[in-house]
Amino acid sequence: MRAAAPNGDAMSATERQIALRQRPEGKHVMVQSWRSLTFLHWTCDVDAIQRTLPDGLSVDTFEGKAYVGLVPFTMCGICVRGMPPIPGTAAFHETNVRTYVVDVRGDPGVMFYSLDASSGLAVIAARAWYRLPYHKAAMRFEQGEGVARCSSARKWPGPVPARCEVESRFDETESFAEPGTLEFFLLERYALFTSSRGRILCGRVHHSPYPIHRAGCAVCEETLISAAGVSKDEGAPIVHYSPGVDVEVFSLTE
Repeated sequence: MRAAAPNGDAMSATERQIALRQRPEGKHVMVQSWRSLTFLHWTCDVDAIQRTLPDGLSVDTFEGKAYVGLVPFTMCGICVRGMPPIPGTAAFHETNVRTYVVDVRGDPGVMFYSLDASSGLAVIAARAWYRLPYHKAAMRFEQGEGVARCSSARKWPGPVPARCEVESRFDETESFAEPGTLEFFLLERYALFTSSRGRILCGRVHHSPYPIHRAGCAVCEETLISAAGVSKDEGAPIVHYSPGVDVEVFSLTE
């Protein structure tokens, strides 16, 4: 079962996660498409994850376990509302390292330890505008029938070196995560949290539920998680694959 919301609200953690699926009020500031996502997850010590979080965020758990994720994918169709696509930032590859948290209101979301991207311009813009720990990396993606491959080597800023080599294999079976399951806990996240000058900021996204394919990992070599100062438990990762979703991105708020 999910941990209760830290503020003691009667709404369960899963119900809060479902509620965040609703499109936020107001206008989005950007559109993106996330494609060919491989989600790799490992369990972690709950207290160890909590020590990495800024004040105002608490570790979110499923059946008493905390998780760290490694997610390589491709971003495309990126466009700021009311503006034409900016050359060099409209499409790029990304690999993020993330964990799962709740804020003081009990709202669940994602906190990123790092986001490595193949576009230097996107790295600079995301660091300045969205206060996220982006890094420039040399990246290569390949997509074939039932297979997705990603290699990434961080360039700047540090810690360097940090890299990954991932090959996932997936079948044609497609489904959607059911509320209350581990898949729903890990994948259906519609808020991100970041810390800036002692404040916790929240960024909302809106998209349809992820279509999920059964998947496994043929190759997984990485140092991105340890470079983030996180120790994952031993063993093979839990793997999910999604062909992707179209996304609306909203402004950061307190």
